Amino acid sequence: MLVGLILAGSLLSLPARAFCFQEAGARYHIDPLLLRAMTKVESGFNPQAVNANRNRHGKVTSTDYGLMQINSSHIPELRALGIIRSKQDLLTNTCLNVQIGAWILAKSLKRCGVTWQCLGSYNAGFADDNGARRMIYARKVYDSYRRLRGV
Repeated sequence: MLVGLILAGSLLSLPARAFCFQEAGARYHIDPLLLRAMTKVESGFNPQAVNANRNRHGKVTSTDYGLMQINSSHIPELRALGIIRSKQDLLTNTCLNVQIGAWILAKSLKRCGVTWQCLGSYNAGFADDNGARRMIYARKVYDSYRRLRGV
């Protein structure tokens, strides 16, 4: 039964996934369309997306999982809070992945304010030398947001 529920979560139809964005947006006071725009940039709406992040020497430093590309640095906290049991949960439960992504974004916005630079920290982090990377990411999200709005 549990396996069936997990598989069903990863095979959600687009309207069902849209509900996930609505629900996460309402919970964290974030425009659901912004969450969708971020998901388009992060994973291209691929719930099974897994991407390794490498340093300039090619060494894998972390891995991102699922629709919102939840970084592996969050896994210990998510486990401790009882939100996930393993990284696999980030791939098999699409709504949970969106909820976690919205939670991470909400924490970032609380830390540095509701700005595009701060939104960029979702992808590029808070390091002082990542300002340009934050703005590049924010621009991609902004462009995706405009396309999704039909502007």
